[in-house]
Amino acid sequence: MKQNFESKDSKKMDRLMAILASAAVIGGLLFAFAPESLWHSASIKPASKRAAAPSISLADINGQAWNLEQHRGNVVLVNFWATWCPPCRAETPGLVHVANELGPRGLDVVGISLDETKDVVPPFVSSYKIPYPIVMGEGSPITAGINSIPTTLLIDKQGRIAKRYEGAVSESTLERDITQLLAE
Repeated sequence: MKQNFESKDSKKMDRLMAILASAAVIGGLLFAFAPESLWHSASIKPASKRAAAPSISLADINGQAWNLEQHRGNVVLVNFWATWCPPCRAETPGLVHVANELGPRGLDVVGISLDETKDVVPPFVSSYKIPYPIVMGEGSPITAGINSIPTTLLIDKQGRIAKRYEGAVSESTLERDITQLLAE
């Protein structure tokens, strides 16, 4: 009889542990894929505390050179991403919308693909109707400080990093921060 109670208690404990483990996994996934605005709302760095952006000079998927220095005077959004990355796919429509809406006001956007091969990128660009240049960054020193994707750098008109986002960032957060930099 005693063994029967231990068996029932053991089964209950096993079920409880399984539920807790599942909750932890689901919570971790929600945190990992949550838009930046839900878990990180740091403001743009004051101009006096901004570091110079690294030099970026890469070929786009059409073989044309893209150089960050040529965009001085505009706010630049640099998005590190890959076609196989679910959060990257989730944030792409917002990036496209921001580029289309704020581009005429002085925003330049560039996507740095971390895909290993270029052939997967053009179909992605076409499917999402990406209007901004996509350069290939795999193996480039520029990716040395990128620990996760998507990672996005917001660069002010003087070529300094005003904000860094790690993880998917919401369209509304980008619009707010870019509008603030455009007004500087």
